[in-house]
Amino acid sequence: MSRASQRIPPGPIKLRYEDYVGLPDDGRRYEILDGDLEVSPAPAPRHQAVSRNLHRIIDRHVDERRLGSCYYAPIDVILAPTTIVQPDLLFVAARREAIVTARAVEGPPDLIVEIVSSWSGRHDCVTKAALYARYGVPHYWIADPATRTLRIYRRQGKRYGRAATYTGTAEVRPALFPDLVIDLGRVWV
Repeated sequence: MSRASQRIPPGPIKLRYEDYVGLPDDGRRYEILDGDLEVSPAPAPRHQAVSRNLHRIIDRHVDERRLGSCYYAPIDVILAPTTIVQPDLLFVAARREAIVTARAVEGPPDLIVEIVSSWSGRHDCVTKAALYARYGVPHYWIADPATRTLRIYRRQGKRYGRAATYTGTAEVRPALFPDLVIDLGRVWV
C-alpha cells in the first residue's frame, strides 16, 4: 500500500468545524452544509437594506421586552461539527442564551431568517430549510425582496409547515412574538 493511500481518506471528504476556521478571510461567505463547502458572494445593497430593516424591527422589540438576543450576519451558527451556517438574522430566546458562546451560536436558534438573493432562492428554500428543520430550528422565515414576500415557517416534526405568507405592505403578527407588528412597508424600503 502506498503512503498516499494512507493519508487520503477513502470516499468523499466531509469538512468539519476545524477545517472551517482555517478558511481564508477574503470577504466571501463560507458555510459548511453536511460537510460540503458552500461559498457565496457578499450580499447586494438591497439585500442588506432588507436585512437591516428587519433586524431593527425585531431587535428593538426583543430588547425592549428582554426576550433574548438578535444577531445578524456574519455570525457562525454551529448546528453540528459538519454543519456551520451564517444566517442573515437569528434570534435566541433568553432562556436559551447559554448556546451563545465566545466562538459562535452553538445549537439551533429559536428563529433563523434568510433574505433571498438572486442566486440563493433554491438554496434558502430547499437546502437550508431542510438542514434547519433537521437540526431543530423551530421558526424559519424567508424574506424575498424581489417579490416583496415574507414566508413564515414553523417546524412540525422534522420538517417545516408554512404558517403564513405576507406580501407587499402587509402587517405581520408572528406567533413567535405575539405583541409584535411588522409593517412590511418599512422592511422593503
